[in-house]
Amino acid sequence: MGSKKKSKPSRSKKKARTSADQALALDYVRAWAQPAPPPPEPSAADADADDFLPAPGARSGGDVLFELHSHSNHSDGFLSPSALVERAHRNGVKVLALTDHDTMAGIPEAVSAASKFGMRIIPGVEISALYNPREVAGAGEPVHILAYYGTCGPSRPDELYSMLLNIRDGRYLRAKNMLAKLNRLKVPIKWEHLTKIAGEGVAPGRLHVARAMVEAGYVENVRQAFNKYLADDGPAYARGSEPFAETVAQLISRTGGISALAHPWSLKNPDAIIRSLKGAGLNGMEIYRSDGKVDGFSELAEKYGLLKLGGSDFHGRGRKDESDIGTVKLAITTLCCFLKMARPIWSAAMKDILLKFAEDPSSANLRNILKFGRLTNVDGFSPISAGIDVVNFCLSSWSSNDELEDVELEEVRLKLAHYATER
Repeated sequence: MGSKKKSKPSRSKKKARTSADQALALDYVRAWAQPAPPPPEPSAADADADDFLPAPGARSGGDVLFELHSHSNHSDGFLSPSALVERAHRNGVKVLALTDHDTMAGIPEAVSAASKFGMRIIPGVEISALYNPREVAGAGEPVHILAYYGTCGPSRPDELYSMLLNIRDGRYLRAKNMLAKLNRLKVPIKWEHLTKIAGEGVAPGRLHVARAMVEAGYVENVRQAFNKYLADDGPAYARGSEPFAETVAQLISRTGGISALAHPWSLKNPDAIIRSLKGAGLNGMEIYRSDGKVDGFSELAEKYGLLKLGGSDFHGRGRKDESDIGTVKLAITTLCCFLKMARPIWSAAMKDILLKFAEDPSSANLRNILKFGRLTNVDGFSPISAGIDVVNFCLSSWSSNDELEDVELEEVRLKLAHYATER
């Protein structure tokens, strides 16, 4: 008897299955990106009560556009966080990750601006690091790692902020070293000129040095400044005090974040770096930019089981060759995978933050919880009674029904209620 050939599923069935998967993914992503506003919870200071509520966001048809890589003038971008959010909104972005270099200082302003448009902000940061398999001081390859956090920000925030502060301090020394090298190359730049371009309180980076060189007339544009002087192997390049890349990936994981390797196509040895960072807890990597998928990096992401992400890396320079914010349109299934990985991690971080607050419901800890929220003035609130509202607000805006019933979170409420009745 002749063997029967196995029938292959028809193309129409494959298309139907794919369409169904995409529809489910779209529903999941849209429900998170544009949640229905929760009922009013706060009760202590009616004048500020509305500040607890996210802006109404009606669910609509179509794709949900995420922008996962952007910069403001709190690092080396040209736009303020508010202006960046407004531009993103005009371009159809629904979820924006602000990922300034080595600082999260612009996120509160971005959150406030986004509330007017019903947008979500993912608190993020792009951390400068160094890949060095032998961990030899002064050697290695520069690496940038993106970190994405939930609405309450990182758990163990002091640990993260301490690392970021150390990197920013190193950037000042690095900038001075670059200016010294430029001076020896007969391209003198004044420190006062550089810090004016960077802005008050902003650690100067290479882009600020490049802009100073353009303004001083030494080069025609920023690209020429990098190509001739400031690239990684350029004669005026200098290193700061960047931590090792594996240490950064581990810290992001430990503080409740999702980590992704930024622009891996700029690395000299991406495979070795990605392999090492995967072992340290890396969750994803950029493989998309505005001109599409970058050859070879999708395969690397699959090889190491990493999320395939991407973003515009928008700085607002105003150049024709710069990708506009929101130009990298990630597939809805990609976004669904990102959220399904991120949300349990962010939820666990939120639990950790709230449980710590329950143990010490002080005004300082209340401000820390609300650092990236819309409520910024908590002076009129009792930390304990307001704390109960904080718990309810965080849960209603970020947790699923299953998470609402979590025993640990109910324990937080009970602790705060107990403290409130005792005092």
